[in-house]
Amino acid sequence: MTTETGQPGGDPTEAIPTEASPAAPMSAAPAASNWAAPVSRLAVGVVPTDALNLNVAGRRLAGPVQGFGQLWQKTYRVRLTGADVTPAAVIRTWKEHFGDFWPKGNHFYGPLTSLKPGEVALLDLALPGKMTLSTGVLVIFADDESFAFMTPEGHQFASFITFSSYADDGVAVVQIQALLRASDPLYELSMPIVAQRTEDRFWNDTLQALAASFGAADVTVEMERVCVDHRRQWRYAGNIRQNAAIRTALYKLTHPRTWFHHSGDA
Repeated sequence: MTTETGQPGGDPTEAIPTEASPAAPMSAAPAASNWAAPVSRLAVGVVPTDALNLNVAGRRLAGPVQGFGQLWQKTYRVRLTGADVTPAAVIRTWKEHFGDFWPKGNHFYGPLTSLKPGEVALLDLALPGKMTLSTGVLVIFADDESFAFMTPEGHQFASFITFSSYADDGVAVVQIQALLRASDPLYELSMPIVAQRTEDRFWNDTLQALAASFGAADVTVEMERVCVDHRRQWRYAGNIRQNAAIRTALYKLTHPRTWFHHSGDA
């Protein structure tokens, strides 16, 4: 397998392999309690003051099957060399402080204690041009070694994304793996221009921050991007009606109180 790695401080999108990587070691079959109960539409509980519940409540889940664009598998991986930590401890900390490791300008409004199956979290994602995409995720799975999200209709990606940790030669390895399509034709147009690079840099920076929190040394994030299906699913072109980026922009244009939302963030 040919694999290139993105170095800290460089352009993470330059590391594109020719083959998919092997999956992380599999654990025992998960219990039913580790999975979220089936839902037809998402329900949101208490909404934090700074959050915007515009594109989540009442939306259906939209995984890769319901997306428009080409199907991608993207993997981001880092070895916590020099860190005295177990995979279970990594996942516990990650679930408790998930949004704390995100790059500046992005906000995760999840539960106060830990991510659990069935929880809905609201997101504010920074887009190029100082724009914001307000969306969310559903925690569809969580156990001691991993947790996973699915996205709602209108999200930039129709995706399933898994966060996991496992041991390799006594070193904890942290991995993010996403299976995704651009949700609609507009998002698909942005993929080669900016969306791929923005997504890769987001998760590169997140893993850098997570690794630093455990005192890992010589951190290098490995990134792999594989196009699993080059076809576009034209029957889902109508997803553009629910485009969360468009809806967020229109909402903020017509609601002046949101113009200074998150201004003054460090």
